[in-house]
Amino acid sequence: MKYLVYASLIISGASIAQDAPKNAINVINADKTLLTDITSTDTHLIAVGKHGTIIRSTDGTQWQQADVVPTQVLLTAVDFSSDNNGWACGHDATIINTTDGGVNWQLQQSSPQLDKPCLDILFKDDLHGFAVGAYGMFYQTSDGGVHWQKRFLDSLLFSEDREYLNDLKENDPQAYDAETASILPHFNRIEQSANGLVLVGEMGLMAKSMDAGLTWQRIEEIYPGSFFAFNSDDALEVVAGLRGNVFTKQREEQDWQHLENVKTATINSILNYNNEQWLMLANSGVIFHLKDGLLTYEQLADGKAILDGVISNNKLIMATENGIKVKELTP
Repeated sequence: MKYLVYASLIISGASIAQDAPKNAINVINADKTLLTDITSTDTHLIAVGKHGTIIRSTDGTQWQQADVVPTQVLLTAVDFSSDNNGWACGHDATIINTTDGGVNWQLQQSSPQLDKPCLDILFKDDLHGFAVGAYGMFYQTSDGGVHWQKRFLDSLLFSEDREYLNDLKENDPQAYDAETASILPHFNRIEQSANGLVLVGEMGLMAKSMDAGLTWQRIEEIYPGSFFAFNSDDALEVVAGLRGNVFTKQREEQDWQHLENVKTATINSILNYNNEQWLMLANSGVIFHLKDGLLTYEQLADGKAILDGVISNNKLIMATENGIKVKELTP
């Protein structure tokens, strides 16, 4: 999840809740508005953002806005399982999907009464997906989003909170329902790794599932602050978050290493480039480079937050606070 985006959601709160979904408005220069997430298929790049904006491109330079998007909420995440099938989520627990590569979208879910944003979405294939968000929001589908099952991941509670809830459940069911709506930390990012699913979030939360999301276990805390990004390859796992805190771990080992970092920009996304280095995209226009255990950084001139990115044809194509940015990469 992107720290800048979630902070803005908390500040604006119910004022931007959408009581009845309305179609996104076509805007001039849609590729220059606030964009929060970007993904790629074999044929297209797709980015999402402010007021239901969704844009598509084949080259990262020329962008077209989607024809029909049935919401005007801030969209925070997008994922595609194939060239045609994709999903996006955002404020009001909104989830939308496309079956034509992102040209037209349909509403699957909208719950303005919750006043909670969905912060990340992940599909393992055309049928099985997850949507996560604020205060432990967790939805799961096995039919491509025709039905979304809401789950409360009590296995991620601290022991004292679990005892407290068990007591409430027995003695005050109404209070129990109220507490379960907010007692879990924010789930900021869900990713597929070689070792299963990984969930990271607020208050140092890291959790894993080895059975396709059926059960979840907390990973021992290594840091009390929030994590917003996770990525891995066959050898290394990388997790990062507030104020430029970065931790790495060899996949088959248990101990995490905290990397020395002189720049404190909050990290929103982690990309692997050519299996040689990691690019970490951060607030204030900062791009961290991790190679051979050494962390360095550069900073874009406009200083705007970089919320996500994809690598295509040796170009880093970024979704930023100020729209699409493109940077040439050295092979």
